[in-house]
Amino acid sequence: MKIALVLIGLMTAFALWLGIRARHGHTMHLEQWTVAGRGFGSVFVFLLLAGEIYTTFTFLGASGFAYGLGGPAFYIIAYGSLAYTLSYYVMPPVWRYAREHKLISQPDYFRTRYASPSLGVLVAVVDIIALIPYLVLQFKGLGIIVHAASYGAIDNAVAIWIGAVVVTIYVMVSGVRGSAWTSVVKDIGILAVVIFLGIYLPTHYFGGIEAMFRDIDTARPAFLALPEHGQSVSWFISTVGLSALGFFMWPHSFAAIYTARSERTLRKNAVVLPLYQLVLLFVYFVGFTALLKVPGLKGPDIDLALFHIATATFSPAVVGIIGAIGVLTALVPGSLIMMNAATLLAHNFYRLLHRGCNDAQVARTAKGLVPVVALVAVGFTLHGGATIVALLLMGYSFVTQLFPSLLLSLSGRNRVTAPGAFAGIVAGVATVALFSLEHLSLGKLLPALPSAVADLNVGIVALALNIVVMLVVSALTRGQQAVRASEQPAG
Repeated sequence: MKIALVLIGLMTAFALWLGIRARHGHTMHLEQWTVAGRGFGSVFVFLLLAGEIYTTFTFLGASGFAYGLGGPAFYIIAYGSLAYTLSYYVMPPVWRYAREHKLISQPDYFRTRYASPSLGVLVAVVDIIALIPYLVLQFKGLGIIVHAASYGAIDNAVAIWIGAVVVTIYVMVSGVRGSAWTSVVKDIGILAVVIFLGIYLPTHYFGGIEAMFRDIDTARPAFLALPEHGQSVSWFISTVGLSALGFFMWPHSFAAIYTARSERTLRKNAVVLPLYQLVLLFVYFVGFTALLKVPGLKGPDIDLALFHIATATFSPAVVGIIGAIGVLTALVPGSLIMMNAATLLAHNFYRLLHRGCNDAQVARTAKGLVPVVALVAVGFTLHGGATIVALLLMGYSFVTQLFPSLLLSLSGRNRVTAPGAFAGIVAGVATVALFSLEHLSLGKLLPALPSAVADLNVGIVALALNIVVMLVVSALTRGQQAVRASEQPAG
C-alpha cells in the first residue's frame, strides 16, 4: 500500500516540475500565457483537445456509467466523434477570425463579431457559471481517485488541497503551456492504463471481451439496450446532438483552438480525434467486468467501480500506477479550466471596468486571480451541496446555447443581430435553469406527451427556443441596427 502512495506522490511532483518547466524559453506575456502565442502544432493541439476526453469524469464516470446504466452510457463515444467531425468545418474560420483580431477568449469572439460589448459580457457570465462546477468536478474526482488508490491513507480533502496548489503554481507560471506539457504524460499514461485494463480484465475473468458480453447478457438481459422510457432512443439522440454542438462551446476548449499554428493543424486533429474516442470502449469494458465481479455497488460507490475491480485484481503497485495516471486526469483539464476562468475574469470583466489598462496589467491580474479561482473551487468542492450539482448538470446545456449565434456568425451575410443573439442566449439559458433547478422534464410538465417527445433532453428544447427568439428579435431589430451603422462616421 505504501508503494501506491509513493507512486501517486511522484507523479504529482513530476506534473508540478513539468508544468513549471514548460515556460522555459518563453516570456509569459498575455498572448503567450493564454494561447501560447498561437504557435502550437498538431501534437500539442491534439493533446489539449484530447485532454477534454479523459477527465476525472471519464476515468471514473464512464466506467461507473457502464456499471450502472449499460447501453445509455455509449452516448459519450457518439457525441465526441460528432463534435470533432463538426469542428473540421466550424473551427478553422473561427481560428482565422481570432488570429486576425488577436482574440484570447471565447467572449472576445462574440463581442467583436457582433460589435457588442454587452453580448461579450453575457457570454463571459455564462462561461463562468459553467466553468466553476466543471472545475469542482475535477477536484472531487481527484480526491476520490487519490483516496481510493492510496487505500484510504490520504483523505479526500488533503488530496484536493495538494492538487489545487500544484495546478495553481504551474498555471500561474506557465499558463496554457503547462497544461500542454503535462498532457503529454497524461495521454501516454492513460492510453497504456485504459487499454491494458480494458483487455486484461475481461480476458482474466471471462476469457475474452466477447465472452464478457455473453455473460452480461445472461446475467442481465437487455442491460446493454436502451430502455423504452427515460434514457430511451429519443433521449440518446437528443443528448448526443446537444453534447456534440456544445463540445467546443466550453470556453477552455474554444480557446484551445486559438493556440493552433494553422488551419491545417485543426483539420488534421479533427480527422484523428474521432479514432481516439474509441479508446473509451476500454473504459466501458472495465465497468462491465466490475458489474459481474464486484456486484452490488450503490450510489457514489458506482463511480469507484474501476478501483473496486482494480484493488480486487492487482497488487498495490499496479493500483498506484492507475491512481497516479488518474491524478493527471484531474490536473490537466483542471489547469485549463482554471486558467480560462482567470482569463475571463481579468480580460472580460476587469479590463472592461478599467479601460485604460494594458495587456501587461491584464496578464498580472489574470495570474493573480488563479489562486482565487482555485480557492472558490476548493470551497465548493469541500462544502458544496445540491446547488453545485444542479449547476454542473446545467453546464453543458448552458454553453450549448452559444452555438446557434456562433454558427450563423460564420455565414457571409449574417442575419442575426446582436440583440437577437443576446435574447436567444438568455432565453435558452433561462429555460435550462428553470427546468434543471425545478427538476422538471417535458414528461412532468406535459404528461400527455408521447414518450419519444417526453424523453428529449431539455437542452434541445431550450436550444429550439433560443433559435426562435434569436430569429424573431433579429428580424425586429435589423432595421434599427442598420440605422445605427449608417449613423457611424466614415473611416
